[in-house]
Amino acid sequence: MSFTGKATYSAGTALPEIAEDVSDIIGIVSPYETPLLDHLGDPRREATSTIHEWIEDTLLPNTDVIDDATFSDPDVDTEFDVAHGSRFRVGDQIQVEGSREVMLVTNVSSNTLTVVRGYGSTTAENLADEQVIRILGNAALEGDDAPAARFTSRSRRSNYTQIFTSTVEVSGSQLAARQLAVADELDYQKQERLRELVRDLENCVINGVSPASNPQGDASTRRTLRGIIPSLSTNVSDASAAELDEDLLNTALRSIWERSNARIDTIVVSGFQKRQINSFMTSLRSYDARNTRFRDLVSAYESDFGVCRVVLSRWVPADAVLLLDSSRIEVLPLAGRSFHYKALAETGDRSSGQVIGEYTLELRNENAHGLIHNLATSAA
Repeated sequence: MSFTGKATYSAGTALPEIAEDVSDIIGIVSPYETPLLDHLGDPRREATSTIHEWIEDTLLPNTDVIDDATFSDPDVDTEFDVAHGSRFRVGDQIQVEGSREVMLVTNVSSNTLTVVRGYGSTTAENLADEQVIRILGNAALEGDDAPAARFTSRSRRSNYTQIFTSTVEVSGSQLAARQLAVADELDYQKQERLRELVRDLENCVINGVSPASNPQGDASTRRTLRGIIPSLSTNVSDASAAELDEDLLNTALRSIWERSNARIDTIVVSGFQKRQINSFMTSLRSYDARNTRFRDLVSAYESDFGVCRVVLSRWVPADAVLLLDSSRIEVLPLAGRSFHYKALAETGDRSSGQVIGEYTLELRNENAHGLIHNLATSAA
C-alpha cells in the first residue's frame, strides 16, 4: 500500500524498529544507479525555455547514387541519371564505390550527368542502378569565372523540458521521535525521493517520448522530453534476432563513421548484451596453473572507429545497443530548476514539500549516433 510519509501510529511490536540491537545502516536494494548520467557528467549550461532549441549544419554532400535502370551499354554509356543532380558540377571527378574507374563530368542537366568514361587512362567498368558515386573533387579552368555559390541551410532542432517531482510528507510526531539509523526523517525522505527522480530522469533520457500532438503541453497535456532511442533514425540497424557479435558491432560503427565525423566513445547496453560483449574475448584467453582468478569483463572496446567505454545501464532495452558520441549529448536543467526541495505550506501537524526538477535532452546531430536493435536476448 502506498504511503506519503511515516507516522508513529503505524509502529508496533511487530516492527523491527523496537529491536535493541539494530545497525545504524539502512540498506537499499532497489536499483537507483544512473551510469549514463554519471558518464555524461554535468552540463556546461542551462536550458532557458521549456522549448530548448539548438542549431545544426552540414557540409555539401560529396556522395550520391545512380538512379538509372536503362543502361544500354553500362561500360560505355556517357550519360546516366543520379538521384541529386544539384550535388554535381562540371569538372567534377567522380568514382563509383568499389570501382577504380574515374569519370569526368562535362555537363549537368537536371539529374542527368554527361561524363568522360575511363578518365585519365583508367579502365571503364560496368555501371548499375543504385551504385554509390563519390565526388573526388572539382577541377576548375584556369582564368575561368567563379562558379555559382552553393551552400547548406542551418536547421533548428528542439526538445522539451519535463518536470520530475515527488512529494515528501512526515508527521510532527515522527520528526520528534528518535529514529534508528536516521538522524532526520524529513531529510532522509528527501534523499529517497531524489534517488527515485534521478533514476527516472536517466530512464526518460534513454527511452522517453514526446506527445504526438501539442508537445509544449497545457493544463491537460503533460510535457515530456524525447529520449535518445526515439530520436535516432539514420544509423538504426535491425539485427533480425541475431546474437550480438563483433561483426554486427563493427558494421554499425563503420556505418556511423562513413556518414558523419563522429567518434563513438560510448556503448550503452543492458545486462545480457553486456555479457555478449564480454564474450568477444573469452575464447581467446589462456591461463596457467598459477592463475586463480578468471576475469571476464570488457570495460572499453577499441576498434578502428574509436575507443568506446562500455556502460552497463539497466534502462536500455534488452534487445538494444546504443552507440553514442558523448561530446554531442547533454542533459540540461531549465534555469533555476535543477533538482531541489520546495517546502509546502503546513496545513496540519506535518511537514511536507516537493522534490522537483525540470530537465531536457540535447542530442546534437542524430546521425552521429547509432542504435542496434532487435538483438537476441537469450543464448542460442
